[in-house]
Amino acid sequence: MALPLVALVAAGCTAATRSEDTPSPFADCSGVATRPAPPAPTLPDVELSCFTGNDQIALRSLPGPLVINLWASWCDPCRRELPVMQQLADQAAGKLTVLGVDTGDTRDAGASFAAAKSVRFPTLFDPDKKLANAVAGINLPITIFMDASGKTYVNRLPLDAAKLTDLVEEHTGVTVEL
Repeated sequence: MALPLVALVAAGCTAATRSEDTPSPFADCSGVATRPAPPAPTLPDVELSCFTGNDQIALRSLPGPLVINLWASWCDPCRRELPVMQQLADQAAGKLTVLGVDTGDTRDAGASFAAAKSVRFPTLFDPDKKLANAVAGINLPITIFMDASGKTYVNRLPLDAAKLTDLVEEHTGVTVEL
């Protein structure tokens, strides 16, 4: 059973504005539900700031079903995949959470790129590649799927709509059409 996406983030991530030149196109993280960490957490013990503010989100506190997409503005396969992730976020709203992680990037470059691609789903900022390193990711994009029980699967290859649809169903139990 999917947890409601309207639960407030325990870390209190807000839509605070940043002083950078390019405004954030992303939704704030207030719609990303959290929960106490399971006895044997399957997501890495990493905390990242919400792109729209300075508050930290502990990945182990995120409930499934969940899809986390690691991307960067400089990553060519990400340029094709990120709009597909936005389609997933739109189609799966209320069934699963889609969360982006702008990885190894600058805020201005990430915000400009996402705005140009009309990407709005909640996104975390990871300029130091903490999450990518924790999942032994060498290249981007990386997508992490988590089911409602906390079991995860890490995909280290770019995804198109058909493959993403299949992996979402296989690894989260959620059926979507993209």
